Amino acid sequence: MPKKMSPVSLQEIPEGEDVRVVSLDGAKELGTRLRELGFCEQAVVRRVSGGSHIICQVCGSKVALNGSVASKIRVERLVCDR
Repeated sequence: MPKKMSPVSLQEIPEGEDVRVVSLDGAKELGTRLRELGFCEQAVVRRVSGGSHIICQVCGSKVALNGSVASKIRVERLVCDR
């Protein structure tokens, strides 16, 4: 059974880790645009790389986000009992 982890921002996730979107903070317009790009609640996202922009893979596409936008995406780590 999966363990429940506290949500963190996408900006805090290390490269190569898969996470699930929990919520989107910020202005309504930003949330709408992020959902159009595939960052919907429950979507699985992989952080591919970081730097001045964070590159993520979501819904089969790679998307670059600046740190400010990435900090508005709240995610939970995918952790299972073993």
